[in-house]
Amino acid sequence: MNELISWNDFEKVQIKAGTIVEVNDFPNARKPAYQLLIDFGELGMKRSSAQITHHYSKEELIGKQIVAVVNFPVKQIANFFSECLVLGVYDADNKVVLLTPDKPVQNGGTVG
Repeated sequence: MNELISWNDFEKVQIKAGTIVEVNDFPNARKPAYQLLIDFGELGMKRSSAQITHHYSKEELIGKQIVAVVNFPVKQIANFFSECLVLGVYDADNKVVLLTPDKPVQNGGTVG
């Protein structure tokens, strides 16, 4: 069952575009993941843990634009503090495929 939300509910969610500038392994994560540092322009840099190791190498993620929810509370994952939620879609094998702009956009640009 899908619960309907109001437009006001949706407006509370801040979804922004950013560029991944640093990627590190995350050996303490329960499931394979990377630690990301993402540039959100005027919003600054934010860290995120992302379970995207199946489809993406660390090298190909550098410079990649993504979209993320940036107004969740900080979440501790093992010894790491995740400051945003990078968005993706699960494929048929339950592995995450990143949501990305199909053209370059400004870091910090709002998804609407």
